[in-house]
Amino acid sequence: MSQSFSYRHLYYFWVVAKEGGISRAAERLGMAVQTVSAQVRELERSLGVQLLRPQGRGVVLTEAGQRAMQQAEVIFELGEALPDLLRTRSGTQPSVRLALGVSDTLPKLVVRHLVQPVLDTPGLRLLCHEQHFEDLLGNLAVHKLDLVLADRPAPPRAGLTVFNHAMGSSGLAWYGVAGLALRAKKKFPLGLADIPVLLPASNAEVRPHIDHWFARLGIPPRTVGEFEDSALLKIFAAGGMGIFPAPELVEQQLLAQYGVRRIGPLEGVVERFYCISTERRVVHPLVRRMVEKAGSAAIPLADRAATYRE
Repeated sequence: MSQSFSYRHLYYFWVVAKEGGISRAAERLGMAVQTVSAQVRELERSLGVQLLRPQGRGVVLTEAGQRAMQQAEVIFELGEALPDLLRTRSGTQPSVRLALGVSDTLPKLVVRHLVQPVLDTPGLRLLCHEQHFEDLLGNLAVHKLDLVLADRPAPPRAGLTVFNHAMGSSGLAWYGVAGLALRAKKKFPLGLADIPVLLPASNAEVRPHIDHWFARLGIPPRTVGEFEDSALLKIFAAGGMGIFPAPELVEQQLLAQYGVRRIGPLEGVVERFYCISTERRVVHPLVRRMVEKAGSAAIPLADRAATYRE
């Protein structure tokens, strides 16, 4: 280290990394872009390593920058927690922040099931962001999110490193309002050829497996709707538009919330759930509790990292 280390410089770097660019960081800090850029360069000089490199209109972390960011997260999250700690001592309830990214193809009742273990955390402040999978990975990579919940693992790509944590799996079954369910059950599953069907959109990880299920049984589905948003699909299904597939894991909540009935299983079709983080060993206490709670229900995964370039 060529000169003394400055926590002020580290703080500016931390904000730049979280915002994904110097311009956005400068706007958040109320400072000139040139000033913020100079502060980060000063930190790089003091550490003797490059922490950021330009990419497109923003910046991405180098390998050294990722390590620095992990330490900066710990340092400044502890600093942000100090007022809460003092309020706790004085009898005021602290807040605990969890920034959660949710893939738009993941069933919302499954999200609720996976997050359930932390919902009773005193002072919890849950921030949910629903986006396309690729956008979520980009926001996770620049530490705008604590974790991403998805129906697929992050794929190996050049750039920043993220880690996949298996959160379990569920078989699928068909559900529908009473009239449709009664008709569908009579000659299940072959009778589904005469029943209107609602399906997840083609970008859902489980969709090809559903299509293969139909093909394997020789059933030409009468598809009347395809939805990216699983909650919207269920709203239309509850109105009687068609039957739909859903994870058996949340069957009781599904029946109670949407007033539908179970028809029968999609034999051999399984939907998998993943938590994706920037850490091999999860540090955030709430994320760690969610991963640990999944426990024996989780799907074994090789202990490997997937990488993603924003």
